[in-house]
Amino acid sequence: MGNFTLELLFHIIGIGSASGLFYKENSLLLIGDNSGFLYEYHLDSKALEQYPLIQNPTANIPKSEKPDFESITHFQDTLYIFGSGSTSKRNTMVEFDLNKKKKIKTNNLVDLYAVMQSFGDIKPEDFNLEGAVYDGDNWYLFNRGNGSSNKNTLFTLHAKKLTDEFSLLSNDYKLPKIKGIRSTFTDGVLINDKLYFLATVEDTQSTYDDGAILGSFIGRIDLETMKIDFTKKITSINKFEGITIFSNSKEKIEFLLCEDKDTDELKTAIYKLVLDLK
Repeated sequence: MGNFTLELLFHIIGIGSASGLFYKENSLLLIGDNSGFLYEYHLDSKALEQYPLIQNPTANIPKSEKPDFESITHFQDTLYIFGSGSTSKRNTMVEFDLNKKKKIKTNNLVDLYAVMQSFGDIKPEDFNLEGAVYDGDNWYLFNRGNGSSNKNTLFTLHAKKLTDEFSLLSNDYKLPKIKGIRSTFTDGVLINDKLYFLATVEDTQSTYDDGAILGSFIGRIDLETMKIDFTKKITSINKFEGITIFSNSKEKIEFLLCEDKDTDELKTAIYKLVLDLK
């Protein structure tokens, strides 16, 4: 893997604590971990729209009450938006129709999350899903190891729907450190047979409380071997929590990243990360 460049592209006013994003047809679909809306930002007009994901949504839900939407993925014309599972109020997965621009189904994943915790040997207080990828046959769900046990786990569920019967695999990873503190998964995206992931370092051992930000990495997991084949530190100051593909060629991959500053300010920074594949 060659060099990289990272640049701030723009800010979006009206979204705080951005935790995931998806780029499609010159629009960005975004979620925030303290918001009850899905947002659509039009890159040409700079217009921002919002669509409710829960009843009586607000843009800044109190921490103890929020659904904690941390992961967003898509297949065909449907978005899948996951709560982190880190508390009993964060077990929701919302399906959203990209054509009709409306929520079509809300799923309670409490039973599935309990199975994943048991299978992956993760204590409930250390369970914190922050990345999701769906390819039509398999769901790849990233547990962020920011609890006391530091369990960075990739779950692979083979099923068309999460309400169907499924087979389940889990793989644990030791991610790189900054200042002696191990980084933790925050999102992922699929390109061919590789999962590109973000990992960030916070000085905390809690899935609930935030800590000082020490930096972020990008890395890649080969789905044939389920091994990490590279990691690269991309910043010492940013906590990147969302990644989406902007463009992809043989020479380079361009990603868009969103940053969570863990504040109530309704302002989100969007960055472009370019990885040189030559």
